[in-house]
Amino acid sequence: MPLRFHFTAEDLARTRVAEAPRPLLEVDIALRLLQERSYPVRFGAWRRQVLRQLSPQVRMLFEVTPSVGVSLNLLDAAAAREPGELFDEMRSLPRGHVRKETEAWAAQRRTVPAWTRGLGEDAAVLGRLVDLMEHVHREAVEPHRERIDALVAADQAMRMRHVIRGGPGTLLNSLNPRRMRWEPPVLAVRMASGRDADVHLGGRGLLLVPSVFGVEFPLLDDTAEPQPWITYPVSGAETGAALPAVRTASALTAPSPALSALLGATRATVLRSIAEHPGCTTTELARYARISPASASEHATVLRTAGLTTTARHRNTALHTVTPAGVTVLNAPAGG
Repeated sequence: MPLRFHFTAEDLARTRVAEAPRPLLEVDIALRLLQERSYPVRFGAWRRQVLRQLSPQVRMLFEVTPSVGVSLNLLDAAAAREPGELFDEMRSLPRGHVRKETEAWAAQRRTVPAWTRGLGEDAAVLGRLVDLMEHVHREAVEPHRERIDALVAADQAMRMRHVIRGGPGTLLNSLNPRRMRWEPPVLAVRMASGRDADVHLGGRGLLLVPSVFGVEFPLLDDTAEPQPWITYPVSGAETGAALPAVRTASALTAPSPALSALLGATRATVLRSIAEHPGCTTTELARYARISPASASEHATVLRTAGLTTTARHRNTALHTVTPAGVTVLNAPAGG
């Protein structure tokens, strides 16, 4: 049986998509992925590389973050601050708070590591745990931050289309079709734990948190304040949008001479069109660049192969967006 979120009209109005993945959640999910062998195509190479670089002491984190089940969270896992700020805050948490969170986590486990009893008593134990979390973030997540930003931004361009064209119900139904289903006024969620419960949002709405690592079962906290949250997988392996704005205000019909010399006038116009209209379809791109759809598709393919744009697919629609490399080319002094 699924977990069921019950929505009111007020809940739908307050439901929102987080602007970026949450650092602590990505570390949590990365730790789970490192302990299993699923998704070899998408995460196999990443897993092998990261495991070679991680300290053997990371096993300490595996003991409190199982591949399936409840992990130990000393802070709100959906906190939106920068990673460094979050890790510093965790190191300075009051002992009483650490004891309370550790005991609540232990109560949901059959067995707990003996060393966790020292978390709320010995600052050195807490410090070692946080240092290891920071180590995992530095080795497993941070090196891919630019790519993650591109993937998430493109995904959000697609989500915005869902809202505009179909309303919040279409958005909710598209988040994770394998595990989440919108049956108005209920969002049914199948959890890895098999949890079966009814959650009445009571006007708080739901925070939808994108995750590049969380490709299968969602993580969630239906008791979080001021708003419950749930993760959803970023769509596709080739996505990206809402990246840093192109600084130039030049007309689309007049790309810079240097950029035109590098890419060709038409392709330069196509790149600028994608940058100024993130998430545009091939038909829209053709209209913006004043070329045929066939030509727009051809140029978009070349730009994507060169790493200057990416393409997300929703059913039969291709959504084009610029990558950080493409933004760099457009923003370069000689090209802007």
